[in-house]
Amino acid sequence: MSLRSPYQLVTAAPSVDDYIRLRIGSGLSLRTPEQAAAAIAGSWSFRYVVGPGGEPVGMGRVIGDGGWYFLIADMATLPDHQRRGIGAAVLDGLLDDIRTRAPRGAYVSLTADPPGRRLYESRGFTDLGAAADAMLLYT
Repeated sequence: MSLRSPYQLVTAAPSVDDYIRLRIGSGLSLRTPEQAAAAIAGSWSFRYVVGPGGEPVGMGRVIGDGGWYFLIADMATLPDHQRRGIGAAVLDGLLDDIRTRAPRGAYVSLTADPPGRRLYESRGFTDLGAAADAMLLYT
């Protein structure tokens, strides 16, 4: 999906401050500057969207080993900019990067919050349902 002006998709990571601001502003949990810097440095692929004022308004990234496993993470769009194709453009850019750079047959996963389910399903993601148990450990 292509974005319409004044939005622009950027193939890079946002700054640490913008990463934190986008997470908080879109309702994701707060992360420290150290966590944000590590997340950015450890990403396999990143996209963000610049809005009318030149500030990042949406983002997403891929964590992966480059060969087999890839996780879509930190999909976030500021509320005032939602419903404008930003999430779709970010997700499509990330998936295109996986299809282009990774070997065929990559395993791509994500955790879908209810508002994002329709977008993810429209791109071919399926709910594993009872076939898998999601598990989480916070340290």
